[in-house]
Amino acid sequence: MKLLLTSSGFTNTSITNALRELLGKDFKDTNLVFIPTAANVETGGKEWLIDDFIACKKLGFKEIDIVDIAAVPQEVWEPRLKNADIIMVGGGNTSYLMGQIKKSGLGTLLPDLLETRIYVGISAGSMVTAPKLQEKEMQMLYNEPIFDDETNEGLGFVDFLVVPHMNSPHFPRVAEQIDEVAKDTDVPFYALDDQSAVKVTDGNVEVVSEGKWKRFN
Repeated sequence: MKLLLTSSGFTNTSITNALRELLGKDFKDTNLVFIPTAANVETGGKEWLIDDFIACKKLGFKEIDIVDIAAVPQEVWEPRLKNADIIMVGGGNTSYLMGQIKKSGLGTLLPDLLETRIYVGISAGSMVTAPKLQEKEMQMLYNEPIFDDETNEGLGFVDFLVVPHMNSPHFPRVAEQIDEVAKDTDVPFYALDDQSAVKVTDGNVEVVSEGKWKRFN
């Protein structure tokens, strides 16, 4: 399984080069599907989501599709994911996203899809790949509502948690409380700023960064 777990998407050359290495071919020959579902319950402006779309467009993919798994049934989204080389899962509310991954059936299908495709996560899209979402601890850092208490179980694609947006002015609690949260978290985690990502290639883990990051536990 090949994953690129980012804090804020394609923010620098090192991260895009890491994707190119995982992919093994040019972006111009590559189809990407973007799942924006985690943003559905976020209030306020969505400029950050638009920036994610723009960053994808700038890389020159052959095709960029956008599929909300909470809005359409599986018979609509499944063939569109199968048409993609990259499945990109965007940011927003982590517990809501995980709940929709389970309810839609995507959680069951993803392991098979990722035998031949790359998974790219942004923020919440990266966090759901962990064995547990650590909801209570993450609520301390991001102050986001929990939509489904039963979704504390993550996808389990990796044995660590990604904690995004370290040092971001939009999420000041991450820098302020990350050390305290680490004491109460029973899984290893990578705290990433928005210039960093974790690259996973068949179990091999590498941090890709033009910024700052920390590994805890």
